[in-house]
Amino acid sequence: MTTQTTALPAIEKAPSPWQVFARVAATIWSNGKARIGISILGLFILLALFAPLIAPYGASENGFERSADSSWEHWLGTTAAGEDVLSQLLWGSQISIFVGLVAGLLSTVIAVLIGLSWGYVRGFWADVINFVVNLFLVIPGLPLMIVIAAYLSGGGIGMIIIVVVITGWAWGARVLRSQTQSLRSRDFVTAAVFSGERPFRIVFREILPNMTSLIVGNFFGAATAAILAEAGLEYLGLGDSSIVSWGTMLFWAQNSNALLTGQWALLFAPGLCIALLATSLTLINFGVDGISNPRLREGAKK
Repeated sequence: MTTQTTALPAIEKAPSPWQVFARVAATIWSNGKARIGISILGLFILLALFAPLIAPYGASENGFERSADSSWEHWLGTTAAGEDVLSQLLWGSQISIFVGLVAGLLSTVIAVLIGLSWGYVRGFWADVINFVVNLFLVIPGLPLMIVIAAYLSGGGIGMIIIVVVITGWAWGARVLRSQTQSLRSRDFVTAAVFSGERPFRIVFREILPNMTSLIVGNFFGAATAAILAEAGLEYLGLGDSSIVSWGTMLFWAQNSNALLTGQWALLFAPGLCIALLATSLTLINFGVDGISNPRLREGAKK
């Protein structure tokens, strides 16, 4: 008599965080549009980091000829106050990138906290959160930003970030709430509930890891909106006009009638940089979408 033994399947070892990060990075990089976006964003970050080394002059150095045309000394000319436009463009990249990344990160954190809590709880508190989120969604964003910025005038970059965060978290919270409601009926969440897990742990340990791609995509969307909002508020003169950013460059160019005097670079150069930076973040989002939806990956086999 022979005894047959059945081999047990080997238990796969859970991937380390670095392996997960490498897999996510490879997925994003596999998308051609995302590669272009990462390259453009990386170039702007390098320009911002090395601005003190590569900028020909200081950001507010104004001892040059006023409203001068392009020359070997000033590739993009000078402003009406006698400042080098190229130097201001390089120095200004620090403010725009900093505001975009910080405001985008803070908006995403608030959207995650409110969206996941909103999607999991029920009853009175769900109705309260629903009222608050809908209130921020129905109020037009630009007028709300202008009112808040005017009320908090004189706060500098911190004020700009606060205004962008206050007006930029609601849409992300609604999207995350919908996904949380979908996940809360899954078996692994039900098992966690019956095992006695606390709601906080269920939301942020069981549900949150399944929404990584959605959260990353929300971050890039929020950062794009923050960059455009910062430039818009600065252009309207609601920011700190004493600092040098792409938004304040547009503000001073408008005040000095740059187009009428032929100083097109004062408006065109910062406007082009804002558009390229916002486009780069949007292109990266195409790669992020490929994480949650493999059909969107380039070269995916049908």
